[in-house]
Amino acid sequence: MSRYIGRGVHGTTVEVLGAQIVDGTLAPGDVLDLAVIGRALDVSLTALREAIKVLMAKGLLDARQKKGTFVRPREEWNVLDSDVIRWRHQSGDAVGVQRDLAEVRRAIEPAAAGLAAERRTDEDLVELEQALEEMKNARGGSAHDSAGADLRFHQALLGATHNELFAQMSIFVEPALLIRDELVHGHEVTDPVPSHGRVVEAIIAQDADAAADAARALLDDSVADVEKVLTEEHDA
Repeated sequence: MSRYIGRGVHGTTVEVLGAQIVDGTLAPGDVLDLAVIGRALDVSLTALREAIKVLMAKGLLDARQKKGTFVRPREEWNVLDSDVIRWRHQSGDAVGVQRDLAEVRRAIEPAAAGLAAERRTDEDLVELEQALEEMKNARGGSAHDSAGADLRFHQALLGATHNELFAQMSIFVEPALLIRDELVHGHEVTDPVPSHGRVVEAIIAQDADAAADAARALLDDSVADVEKVLTEEHDA
């Protein structure tokens, strides 16, 4: 699911309540006092109810007659939602978030790269090469630019499998890249372009094993960079 992009009071209310639920300020089972929250956030009951609908769709809240609106148990949250992932990261669970995302990506992307090498079309190669060029141009730019170029590459990789289920796996990749690129921005880390380039070379050569190995090495580099930055920030 894409990040919620509501603006103004509505978007701010979603952001505040979502973050408070994920960080435990509002604990599972807690019943929301809408009047108190409305006063605290200086929002109307209408705006608050609209925000609650968004958070219900993310699995964070539910409502029952006679009970009211309450926080759902963590195991019922939509943990694949990009906002929930981001709120986990912001709550101080950066290590856990990165670990979970890295493990899922390791299970998906090497296999996807292998399939892409077997099935890629000329159009797929053009998109991969253009995405790689965009990554080169994003060097030294903003974290947003780096993440956007990186995401384009990995979406192209998943799309080149010509498997609709793999193509939808960007649900894991998008938040991972956004968090990773924001985290490492401004730090001395591995240049990602060469490792991504090796994936493209293997796909061009239609070497499935080499493509899978290159994707696995790419992910290993990414994890190492994140661990390095987290260690530096912890020791600072």
